[in-house]
Amino acid sequence: MALSDLLYPDNPKRRQELIHLHQELLDCMSTNFCATNELARVLNEHLGCTITHIQMRENSTVKENCDIIIEAMSEIQRQVQKIDSDMKEKLEPVLYQKLYDIKEPELEKLAIAHKVFSIILGEATSTAGIVAIKLLGSSLITLTVSKLVSLLAQIGASVLGGISITILGLGIEMILHAILGAVERNQLLTAVRSYEKHLAEFKAASEKYQRVIREVTSLVRQQVQ
Repeated sequence: MALSDLLYPDNPKRRQELIHLHQELLDCMSTNFCATNELARVLNEHLGCTITHIQMRENSTVKENCDIIIEAMSEIQRQVQKIDSDMKEKLEPVLYQKLYDIKEPELEKLAIAHKVFSIILGEATSTAGIVAIKLLGSSLITLTVSKLVSLLAQIGASVLGGISITILGLGIEMILHAILGAVERNQLLTAVRSYEKHLAEFKAASEKYQRVIREVTSLVRQQVQ
């Protein structure tokens, strides 16, 4: 038993907490990779976007993987904003405003969106209007993605950022060494609390992001059927 464990008997428990929290963070990141790829697939297939598929890099750090998701989300934002600009350019101002008017019937919005996508894409799929309305009319672009990007940047810049995502296979001592570095082990509690704070915010934002994507993909599947 390490001297720090004799002096601070809660340390073994906190070590296990740290490992559990690290795995939760990685699981959450992995789910976000999948959700982002699903959104990119729908945008590429139905709205003519060209968003690259992303993959977690097992030999890279948490920060490096955060940066991969951030870049993909930023590209989604750029391409959806371009779609919005194209719609604004092709539509009369009154029709464009109707797309964002919550009082307007959704069927009318869909008809407008499908018409403009037929012009923009040359030939639009039957689901193009649905996808556009759900993405442009929801908080996905303005709030959900922006919040998640901000949290990913915070995690990447924190003590968690330099940790390899494959470290769980290296054993407890290596995990502690990577997480704490030169920090004394009696500061385990500080590290645990840092994880808890970032993870709680990250999980909440991730769940919202994934929920919006599920809504869009569910509508697409219904349309195809």
